Amino acid sequence: MILDRRRLLAGISLAVIGLSVMAAADPDGVMRSADGEVPVKPGVVYALGDKRDGGFNEGALHALEFFRNETGEAFLEAEVQSVDGFAAAVDGLVRQGANLVIAVGFYYADAVKAAAAAHPDIRFVLVDGVADGPNIRSIVFREQEGAYLVGVLAALASKTGTIGFVGATDVPLMQKFSNGYAAGARATRPGVTTLVDYVGTDPAAFRDRDRAAQVARDEIGRGADVVFAVAGEANLGVFQAAREGEKLAIGVDSNQNGLVPGTILTSMLKRVDIAVLRSLDDMRAGIWSAGLVTLGVREHAVGWAIDDNNRPLVTPEMEEAVETARRAIADGSITVPDPTGH
Repeated sequence: MILDRRRLLAGISLAVIGLSVMAAADPDGVMRSADGEVPVKPGVVYALGDKRDGGFNEGALHALEFFRNETGEAFLEAEVQSVDGFAAAVDGLVRQGANLVIAVGFYYADAVKAAAAAHPDIRFVLVDGVADGPNIRSIVFREQEGAYLVGVLAALASKTGTIGFVGATDVPLMQKFSNGYAAGARATRPGVTTLVDYVGTDPAAFRDRDRAAQVARDEIGRGADVVFAVAGEANLGVFQAAREGEKLAIGVDSNQNGLVPGTILTSMLKRVDIAVLRSLDDMRAGIWSAGLVTLGVREHAVGWAIDDNNRPLVTPEMEEAVETARRAIADGSITVPDPTGH
């Protein structure tokens, strides 16, 4: 996928307007070069799983590739097999010259806090989680808003009145997805049943395709005919189960509609690319700051995907229902509660 700079910058500009930031000063102040730009050598520690996962990791990768192609600034990468490998990965990135480290995944929160304390001159960006520190920017999304939208679509597409949710682990972040999904479905079709199950209990669940497929099959066996997959790389197992059962699935993070055309009803978009690119641009411009950033529908950072791959599954009436809900969330007419309080 080639990123369109104009679309990205439009999203970023809107994000700035509605940004929720609790800013702290940079540890050594804003550093600018003579021409007003700061040299940036970013390093990324990907979420557990393949960096080209068609989802969360790939969104971050696209932003880094775009930044490199536009600015000529190379980036460094690290893939780890477990959270325990994070500290060593960061040490390696810093030794190679990284001055901005991007950590992709909420489960890195404690590790980011420790690494940031160990490297006080390095800026850190934690995507999808919160970690406190004078050199840490934490970026979280209002996932419940995007999940609400795909819940509207799931309720309209379901023939049985039962829809499913397969998350990786039962943690507050996943509850934002599941709660928003169920709320959107109920608002659209009172009485709809939402089944909620999880793949595992630790970050390894994000890669367990076989277990994810089994969980999805179980929900399908209990009547679910639309299953929302929020399990990283393990989403592929959910998609497989939906295809085998001739049911529908919903992807997440990046546009996954094309992975199994005819099976994937839509994808809940979570614009990791926008979040990462904004941090890179801020660093380069010398205006990077630490603190908490929240992004949602109003900032065009979460949403839903419709394209040639899923358009045959979505009637004009269904599309209008989702778009009506999206506009209502954006203008504040609909508020989707956040169980985490962020």
